Amino acid sequence: MDTIIKTENLGKKYKEKYALQGANLEIEKGEIFGIVGPNGAGKSTLLKLLSGITLPSEGRIELFGSDNLEKERKRMSSIVENPTLFKDMSAKDNLEYFRIQRGITDKSKIDDLLNVVGLGDVGRKPVKKFSVGMKQRLAIALSLLSNPEILILDEPTSGIDPKGIVEIRKLLQRINKEREVTILISSHILSEVENLANKIAIIAEGKIKEVISIEELNEDTGEYLIIKTSDNKKAAVVLEGALGIKKYEAKEKGQLFIYERADEVEAIVKALVDAGLGIREVTKKHQKLEEFYIETVERKGA
Repeated sequence: MDTIIKTENLGKKYKEKYALQGANLEIEKGEIFGIVGPNGAGKSTLLKLLSGITLPSEGRIELFGSDNLEKERKRMSSIVENPTLFKDMSAKDNLEYFRIQRGITDKSKIDDLLNVVGLGDVGRKPVKKFSVGMKQRLAIALSLLSNPEILILDEPTSGIDPKGIVEIRKLLQRINKEREVTILISSHILSEVENLANKIAIIAEGKIKEVISIEELNEDTGEYLIIKTSDNKKAAVVLEGALGIKKYEAKEKGQLFIYERADEVEAIVKALVDAGLGIREVTKKHQKLEEFYIETVERKGA
């Protein structure tokens, strides 16, 4: 696949503090790529840099294999800050206004886009009577006026009720599949990103901690073991030396969390017992995305 967004050591500093530092990303054509992290983690800063809303302090950006960003950004649309919507005007008139402003001659786009985003029946309704979810869908319609190849969205489901979130998710999936638009989306709703994205980046304190595909994530967020022994320091030596297990960590209450080979409980327990360790607890659990996120941020030293 073609890499259409690439960053190298991308950073943004405000005064002496980094909002984003050392960001390296490669996003492939056709992906829905999710950026997840807590508030203030650097998600919006990254999207503003890619959209050209703010300039980087360091590093570089390539779009479609080119560093001519002014030219290549014409091939993308973004909703990173609150979109401009004229609330006293109808959805259709909003689209018509921006169609003319952007020099787009095809008038048939208006009704087409209203239908695409599920607002065809309320196109003449004033925007001020729209729900938050409907306004977001109208904003997405506005972003599609220029037939972008890349769509960048910052927290598109923020403030939207569960039904509206599902509608936005299905809409973005259709846009990605039917219009072949690569989508970059940020969110703090981890489960929503998991349901939507092909690949995610976890970001915290201005640094990208992990980039992983959903396929890999499903493997890594499978079963894991919680084992409590009489001597966890010695147990760690056994895990690494005798069993070759690297993905584990010591938690509070003397527990060891083991994130690989969870289906080999008997072999792991036997190796620990053979080393003279007493086993006080053995529990098998299924790791959720939220747990993987927390474990990744903490393990990576955020």
